[in-house]
Amino acid sequence: MQKYDLERDGLRGLNAVLHAQAENTNQTAWQIDNPKGSHAIAVGLDAPIEVTVKGSTGYYCGGMNQQATINVHGSAGPGTGENMMSGKIIIEGDASQYCGATGHGGLLVVKGNASSRCGISMKGINIVVHGNIGHMSAFMAQSGNLVVCGDAGDALGDSCYEARLFVRGSVKSLGADCEEKEMRPEHIEILTKLLAEAESDAKPEEFKRYGSARNLYNFDVDNAAAY
Repeated sequence: MQKYDLERDGLRGLNAVLHAQAENTNQTAWQIDNPKGSHAIAVGLDAPIEVTVKGSTGYYCGGMNQQATINVHGSAGPGTGENMMSGKIIIEGDASQYCGATGHGGLLVVKGNASSRCGISMKGINIVVHGNIGHMSAFMAQSGNLVVCGDAGDALGDSCYEARLFVRGSVKSLGADCEEKEMRPEHIEILTKLLAEAESDAKPEEFKRYGSARNLYNFDVDNAAAY
């Protein structure tokens, strides 16, 4: 395992050496010590490497990730996994606002709670939160899956499109044009796979599914009050 002391050697050097990794690298495992809430740790990675952050992170950890697996042994600041394309990010603690925002692919796992706007404008990413999520989560979510093993805050799925939202606990309120949907066998299959990948012992049958009522896909003056 390659070890990097972030406090001693600095953020620019860390991201430069991680960006230099290629698909055929033999330096596949990295450990980052002393992160101390630093911002932009391990952003823009594009190699099948595993990065373990031994502590909590600041803004945008793992942003734009491709291929890499990033393990945060602590909590994560706002925007973790923002615009990620593939790979996997696991947060052992809690996640701050808008984790997984605009994510196009990959899997983001939060083993604690996630704050407001989790999965905002998600575009294909899979997000599994073991705990609760805050208000306005999955706002304008376009595609992908958001799985919440706890409760959801106000305005879940406001103005969402084709994303699938699965919540095991209670939902404080649904956002504009979001409604409870039928849970069909294909959704149980999706949930079973995601819960296994996220190492959750929750049962797929315990969840309810939410999604778009499809009244706001195109502007209609009769629906103006819902905007």
